[in-house]
Order: sequence, then C-alpha cells, then structure tokens
Amino acid sequence: MTDASPAQQAPIDVAALADDPYTVYAQFRRAGPVHRITGTDGLPAWLVTGYDDVREALADPRLSLAKRNATPGGYRGMALPPALDANLLNMDPPDHTRIRRLVSRAFTPRQIEQLREPIQRTADELLDVIAAEERTDLIVSYAAPLPITVICDLLGVAPADRLDFRSWTDSLVAPDPARPSLAREAIGNMLSFLSHLIAGKRTAPSDDLLSALIAVRDEEDRLNEDELTSLAFLVLFAGYENTVHLIGNAVLTLLRHPEQSAELRADPTRLSSVVGELARYDGPMPLAVRRFPTEDVSIGGVTVPAGETVLLSLAAAHRDPRRFTDPDRFDIHRDATGHLALGHGIHYCIGAPLARMETEIALSALLGRFPDMALAVAPSELRWRPSMRSRGLLALPVRTGGTKQTLADR
Repeated sequence: MTDASPAQQAPIDVAALADDPYTVYAQFRRAGPVHRITGTDGLPAWLVTGYDDVREALADPRLSLAKRNATPGGYRGMALPPALDANLLNMDPPDHTRIRRLVSRAFTPRQIEQLREPIQRTADELLDVIAAEERTDLIVSYAAPLPITVICDLLGVAPADRLDFRSWTDSLVAPDPARPSLAREAIGNMLSFLSHLIAGKRTAPSDDLLSALIAVRDEEDRLNEDELTSLAFLVLFAGYENTVHLIGNAVLTLLRHPEQSAELRADPTRLSSVVGELARYDGPMPLAVRRFPTEDVSIGGVTVPAGETVLLSLAAAHRDPRRFTDPDRFDIHRDATGHLALGHGIHYCIGAPLARMETEIALSALLGRFPDMALAVAPSELRWRPSMRSRGLLALPVRTGGTKQTLADR
C-alpha cells in the first residue's frame, strides 16, 4: 500500500475549504490522486481527487453506500431513525435497484414537465417582491424559497407547512454545535410530519409524487413504510438543499462574469446547456456521498482497505486540467459534458432533470428581470457554509439596479 506523507494525514481545514475549496483540493490533486486525511469528524478517510479516478470510483460496485459496510467505529454520520435512513443514498443493489425502479415509475418526465409552469410562476412572483427593493439577500428572497415551493408542490405539502420544512432542513444541513438539540428536534419533527402526511395521502390521494409513490408497485413489489418515508425525506432534503446552492452559486458566478451574463441575457435559450458548466465550475457538492469498500480496492495505484471511508472530490475532479482545459475559468461556451455534479453510474441523481429545469428557469427569469443587478458587497465579504460536504452561500447581498419592463407592465 502506498503511504501518505504526514502532511497529507493532517486534518482538513474547514474554514479554508469554505472560502476556497478549489485551491485546497488542487494542492492535493497535484500531490497525487489519493490521500489519507483526517476528516472534519476527526476520523481518517481516503480522499480521491483526479477526474478519471473519481468517475471510475463513482461507478465501482465494490464501493458501497451502505453504512453496514463501514469499519466498526470508523464512520460517524448523521444519526437518523430507520424511517428516514432507508433511502437510496444508503443502499446498494439489489435493494437500490428495486427501489429506484419503483421510484422511476412515479418520478416520470411527464410529472416533472408538469412543474415547469408552476416553477416559472413562482419565480416571477418572487421577483415581483424583489423588484420593490433596492437591495436584497438573494438566498433568502429567491434561491431558497423557489426550491422549497417546488419540492413541496411535488410532494403535495400544503403551503402553510412549508416554512416548518425549510426550518427543519436548515437545522439538519448546518447544525449549530452550541445547540445540538435543534438537529434532533428537526429529525423528530420531520419524521412525525412525513408519517402524518403519508397517512393522509393514503386515505385521500391527490395528483402528486407522494401519492404516486404510495400507489406504485412492480408486480408484487412495493415500497415498505420505512422506504416510503425515507424517500419522501430524501426528495425533500436533497431536492431543496442542493438546488438552493446550485442556484445561489450560479447567480454569484454570473454576477462575477458580467460579459458572459450579457450573452446569456441576449439568448436565454442557451441556459439549458450552460447549467452544466455552472455545476462544474462551482457546484453544490464538493464531495460525493461517502463510500465504503467491500474489499481492499486499488484507486489511483493506492490500496484502500475494506470498510474505510472513501471521499470522492467532485470539486477536485471538475478542476482537473487533464479533463477540462483551463478548468479554473468559467466559460459559457465550454462543453461541460461529463461533469459529475449530479453523479455517475447507478447512483446518478434521479432528480437531475428537475434540478436542471429549476436552475434554468430561475436564472432566465432573474437575468431578464434585473439586467443591472450587482453584488452589494465585495466578493471577499461573502461567507460560505462551514461545511466540507456542501458548497453554498450563507447570504448573497445584491443591488437590484431596477427592473426591466415586461409586457404585462406596458
């Protein structure tokens, strides 16, 4: 087994990762493809940085998502009850195959396309409110409420309950170390709410994803109660959190590249292809979901023992010059095909089409409405979530610069 140097075994600096993960990961990538590190939980892990190695590892069936394959005492993640933990991010085949097949029967392109008009309407309504303000925090006023509205529409959650959902999710994504009880309370509240919501949908189904998941079956197979509740939790948690950061990071990128923003404003139809470059350049997930080898595996010429935690750095892979020319440059003309922001292999994000559609609509509406929008603070004053696993702004203060008159205003 290749030995890592003492420097490579040092703890990861979360503050440095939050401010500029790409410089940190580039240093690891230049030093070699795989490194033994100490994670933010104080436990050892293996960090994989090169594009080819990350892509191959994402699809390697020997790298398990199931926590039961972790070395005892070698992994500490979020402690969830079984009714929230039995989701696709913790499963391997055959359970993963069975549940994904069942979900895909309900999470159809038709179901997603039906959301296009409501997403556009919600974006326009949020921008109507923003238009009355000279300055706003775009995370609070736009990037966060848009996805939570979309996900709650998808699941059939009543508008009155949506603020609770957002609060619970925020408590789980960025737990307060000084108040650990908040995360535990959020888990309990979310489980209780989802259980009651499912019971209500079972009694009185409607035209939403949750009702479809309750009804779906494949021959004699169907989702059990824990799997159903866990899927609803995953759709809410991942569909909200990742899309907030995807939109927020994309807006910041465009604000910092005004000439390219102007090109997109002149031809917004190009946004559908540019979303991939935005996700590559500054995506919401610097790391893929942790993996645990079911046997000793060789990654980049380094032997990783069975059961140890493997972290696949999407942030490092997306800035690998062997895969993307001049990777630290944002370029709307780049063909970003092959980016890994939405996964690869059997764990490719099932909600990817929805996330892309939301982001495209959100950016198109924003660019069209506020052609003179600009950052209200210096880029160095922006603050990011203190997290190794997510990349998202705590706030995005902007000056709106006035709105563009729409046909409805004339």
